[in-house]
Amino acid sequence: MTSSQSADTGDIGGAVGTSASTSTSTSTSDDQHRPGTRHTQRTRHTLSPALAMSGAAVAFASLYLAAGSLTPFLVLFERQWGFPPAMLSLAFAVYAVGFLVAVLVFGSLSDHIGRRPVLIAALIVQLASNVLFLIGPDVGWVVAGRIVQGVSSGAATAAFTAALVELAPPHLKRLGAILGSVSLTGGLAAGSLLAGIAIQLTAAARGITFIALILLTVIGGIAMVFAPETIGRRPGALRSLIPTLRIPPDARAEFAAAAPAVAAVWMLAGLSGGISPSLVRSVFHLDSGLLNGLAGFVAPAVSAIIGLAFARVDSRRAMSIGIGSAIVGSLGIIGGVLAGSLTIMIVGQALAGVGFGAAFTAALRLIVPLARPHERAGTVAAIYVVSYLAFGLPIIIEGQLVGAIGTIPAVVAYTALTLVLSLASLIAQTALRRRSRRGEHSRRRPHVPTRP
Repeated sequence: MTSSQSADTGDIGGAVGTSASTSTSTSTSDDQHRPGTRHTQRTRHTLSPALAMSGAAVAFASLYLAAGSLTPFLVLFERQWGFPPAMLSLAFAVYAVGFLVAVLVFGSLSDHIGRRPVLIAALIVQLASNVLFLIGPDVGWVVAGRIVQGVSSGAATAAFTAALVELAPPHLKRLGAILGSVSLTGGLAAGSLLAGIAIQLTAAARGITFIALILLTVIGGIAMVFAPETIGRRPGALRSLIPTLRIPPDARAEFAAAAPAVAAVWMLAGLSGGISPSLVRSVFHLDSGLLNGLAGFVAPAVSAIIGLAFARVDSRRAMSIGIGSAIVGSLGIIGGVLAGSLTIMIVGQALAGVGFGAAFTAALRLIVPLARPHERAGTVAAIYVVSYLAFGLPIIIEGQLVGAIGTIPAVVAYTALTLVLSLASLIAQTALRRRSRRGEHSRRRPHVPTRP
């Protein structure tokens, strides 16, 4: 996820709002020149642009801090409540279900009714999920909270990504784009690590963590109440709720070549957040909240850094680097689990984070520009279907396999599948590159007229 991506074609968090981000920046500019628009917005007390952007950043980060904090807490809940590994996997994976449904249904709604109503509603839903995590007496409450949390994040992510750029003062537009990029994976990483530290150092980690998250959500919600609206209402709100999946003919070859890599890196992201923390105790026999949090921190933290660093790297090259890193990272994870080395596994996760940051960003940059503006929302929605199915479904299957064949074989099988997908994408990318070179060569070849 990159800052330029967030502003232009979407990032990991705002990708589903690609066409929304592009079109709404235009509509915002139009609104600024439309008589009476700004005057109407200023009839109520609103925050300054810098404060509004800061408040939106806090609110956005609170969504993913909460999502990341569940990574070490699920391991703690498993130990306290004694539920089976399959239930732990389910509790993690249902987030993807809620997110995917919400992002497909509500992803473009803020383009029609405004950013503020969507963001305020999503933060209220997020508040409810934090309360469920705070007071829930069993894993059923956690599963419900994860679904609610996924719905909140899915509904708000595209709107937040656009709003951070739109709310930023002119001289801070790039900062707004960067905040939109790092809030998602940065929030996941920080949430996991901070929750792990709280579990390690205090006896009241649950209360401390989720009360703090509730307060952050409330602060973010208040900021959104007093933030200026950045776009005007326009018709089509009900129509926007109908999910649209579309891969234009010009983008199909690129989509087919990238889809296995996208699935692989999102599976590795699911492993980082849903499986690896529990491996700290079940495979490496270490009972440490800090290590659980660290296991969930490494991959998204590296992904956030790489996504920003690769903003100016050629997309095809970034895709190749991402696929290669995912392959080496998968081998490192398998090697660490088989050798009983937590260090090797975490290094493998870091390389998998490089793969995610490079390959997923490159996939968006390679596929989305091939779609026309009115096709982009459907195109990115299709990418997100691949992403979140890969993020959630294999985790559930892996949880079932643990009971049947054991933890280590199940993890090896899961990670081996990411290797197969990465290799398939590497072969497809190589074929596309060769086809592109042949096309360039034929275009450069001088035309020699034939004699009659």
